[in-house]
Amino acid sequence: MKKEEELHRGLKNRHIQLIAIGGAIGTGLFLGAGKSIHLTGPSIMINYAMIGIMLFFMMRALGEMLLYNPTSGSFTHFAESFIGPWAGFITGWTYWFCWIVTGMAEITAVGVYVKYWFPSIPQWLTALAVVLILLLINMSAVKAFGEIEFWFAIIKIITIIALIVIGIVLIVMGHESHGTQASFSNLVSHGGFFPNGASGFVLAFQMALFAFVGVELVGVTAGEAQDPDTTLPSAINNIPARILLFYIGSLIVIMSIYPWDKINPSSSPFVSVFSLIGIPAAGGVINFVVITSAMSSCNSGLFSTGRMLYTLANEGKAPKRLASLNDKKVPAAALIVSTFFLSFGVLLNYLLPEDVFTLVTSIATICFIWVWGIILIAHLRFRKQKPEEAAKSKFKMPLAPFINWIVLLFFAFVVVVLGFAKDTRIALFVTPVWFIILFVAYLLTKRNKPSAS
Repeated sequence: MKKEEELHRGLKNRHIQLIAIGGAIGTGLFLGAGKSIHLTGPSIMINYAMIGIMLFFMMRALGEMLLYNPTSGSFTHFAESFIGPWAGFITGWTYWFCWIVTGMAEITAVGVYVKYWFPSIPQWLTALAVVLILLLINMSAVKAFGEIEFWFAIIKIITIIALIVIGIVLIVMGHESHGTQASFSNLVSHGGFFPNGASGFVLAFQMALFAFVGVELVGVTAGEAQDPDTTLPSAINNIPARILLFYIGSLIVIMSIYPWDKINPSSSPFVSVFSLIGIPAAGGVINFVVITSAMSSCNSGLFSTGRMLYTLANEGKAPKRLASLNDKKVPAAALIVSTFFLSFGVLLNYLLPEDVFTLVTSIATICFIWVWGIILIAHLRFRKQKPEEAAKSKFKMPLAPFINWIVLLFFAFVVVVLGFAKDTRIALFVTPVWFIILFVAYLLTKRNKPSAS
């Protein structure tokens, strides 16, 4: 694995911290929150809180293993080391597939929101432009990726904090618009906290979970972080505070100003709220933020898929040609191949512009649940196989191993929930095909592989 060390450790502490924040604030919050609020009402905040708690424990499991061995492509490495070669193969390729599918969702989001200003521009054309721009960014040195993600994350943070501050002022002033007075009482006065009952609350888990896709990205950056022992624990431990502020805080404000039953499920509540309160050009500003958020997530996805293909190639699980680096120490060949597959999202935007976002987010959710589940299982095996390393770890996962099983059961519950909604049910039929293909591919590579070198 010497070759993997050729990746340049160009990501500083501020890059890692903001990449972690960017990963924790996904497009699912900006774009998917409308649908989630429509399904469940104010209780959506409990969905986000529950998911945030579960993913925090998953990240602590990952963090404990990363401090033991901070490597790029950490999921596949830990899966192979502690579970078996089949787990490394399937997890590595599934994580690559996760971000390809997620990238399709993000370029779809950009296409949707560009229509706010330019309704005549085809959705697929915007998607194509985004793919090409992000490829150019990722072909530069890793520091350039870190800088872009840093500023994308700053834009998201400033916007959400501004929304919360302005929202609190409007609530205190009792601002009235379209017959509705801003008040915290709006959280319970429109049918209660659970207006759609248990079914609405449960069905919202899929889109709410998708909002957190990318939280594990810190693990992929470990191989290029300058000081992983310091930056990784800090980035992981701050996840709960970020969820409380960015998710719960923004949703309290949104639904206090703009009651849940007046939010359009097909548009961003962020755009709706700022447009509603009459701040000049505010809707356009938030629209810009949503676009940068989607581009940020897609940019992270291209980064992740490139590094994962590079790692898979180094481990003999992908063509050796993908293990090459360019003069900027970037896996250029792997990035180009990932971009090629991501561009199929452009075709989907041409063929299914209305349905593509829900379809690809449902598929991505199942694949990410697999990766997150494997991290938890690998951590259980790590504790069992390396008790001396686990004992001296300075970043132990709390409540292990009991909490590992609780989080795994929660993930299984979310997968079952996908089967109850008509627009997400198809993912349960499509995604297993991917795992069957991978298992067959693993058996073929194992058969054709000479004895391990």
